[in-house]
Amino acid sequence: MTDQTDLPAEKVPEAPPEARESLWLITFGPTIWAAHFVLSYATAAVWCARVVGRSGMLGDARLLIGVYTLVALIGIVLTGLRGWKRHNFGTATAPHDFDTPEDRHRFLGFATLLLCGLSFVATVFVMLSVVFIGSCE
Repeated sequence: MTDQTDLPAEKVPEAPPEARESLWLITFGPTIWAAHFVLSYATAAVWCARVVGRSGMLGDARLLIGVYTLVALIGIVLTGLRGWKRHNFGTATAPHDFDTPEDRHRFLGFATLLLCGLSFVATVFVMLSVVFIGSCE
């Protein structure tokens, strides 16, 4: 029987960084989308109620919501890339259904990637409401 310390460096299996990783990464994509959703609709509501009135145009609020969208999409893509990196950890192939730390690590990365994809689409849909609705009416 060979101990892993006796193997050459390229043959030693890489262990996932479980000690410094957590489940928080899986929540980042949906949290960014939720923050974008709340900020976008709150901005439109305040703009229509306090700045231009009920019959006014969204104008500058659309630009501000566009900035929110750009920042949110960048954050979601960066989180998705981190999930992709976790999903591609090591040399194993899908499906990641074994009860090992490596497969749990890969599965959480894949789930993070999928949630980020869903959050990306949801963020774009929130932005589309501002694109197609130009006034407060």
